[in-house]
Amino acid sequence: MPEASSQLAVSLWRGGEDGRYQTYGVPRRDNQTVLDVVTYVQRHIDPTLSYRFACRVGMCGSCAMTVNGRPRWTCRTHVAKVARSDRLEIGPLENLPVIKDLATDMQPFFEKWQQAKGVFAPSATRRDAIAQIQPDSPARIAADAGIECINCGVCYAACDTVRWNADYLGPAALNRAWTLFNDARDAGNSARMAAVAASGGCHSCHSHQSCQEHCPLSLNPTASIAGLKRRTALAYLKGELKA
Repeated sequence: MPEASSQLAVSLWRGGEDGRYQTYGVPRRDNQTVLDVVTYVQRHIDPTLSYRFACRVGMCGSCAMTVNGRPRWTCRTHVAKVARSDRLEIGPLENLPVIKDLATDMQPFFEKWQQAKGVFAPSATRRDAIAQIQPDSPARIAADAGIECINCGVCYAACDTVRWNADYLGPAALNRAWTLFNDARDAGNSARMAAVAASGGCHSCHSHQSCQEHCPLSLNPTASIAGLKRRTALAYLKGELKA
């Protein structure tokens, strides 16, 4: 391992909701990620530090934390790009309950995903022929634009509307609903339409685009939510939804 050229002053959130930041000295190294820093503290300074990670290569999103006030995947965030005067502040994701230290409870996030009817409802059985979906159809293109979401929670943590409105379903859940709206094989759009048009649904979005700005995969949930707004408004005009 190369010699450290300097020390980082790393402030980590410790405890639960009523915890506080505690500062540790961590050697600074070449090509060091924020996740490397957190792991160093846990392995070499304080083994009681709690945090969450899995793949370490930007595939699972479970290592998301708040780094210098911004939600990020820590495995793909290099210290050289975010450290300010050799200082880092690392906390849990915002808008979610803190379990301990840097680990948050994702249950509210996934409950809202379920409230938005984000589960595929098949319109055919295994005995039916496989549906032929044209990849260049407008609906498929719309679905593909948001389909790569892995539910890391970064957009939820960055969303001002989630912070202000506890009932708001959030960008990830609504983005998922939009992909299913555009899936010709899905049969759940009637219930899904009612869910996303209700209080706390797509019309609660203020279109600040914090979700798009912070998404590690460069998705744009705001665009998906705008699609839901148009679709539900049209449904109201057609009498398919009641005000």
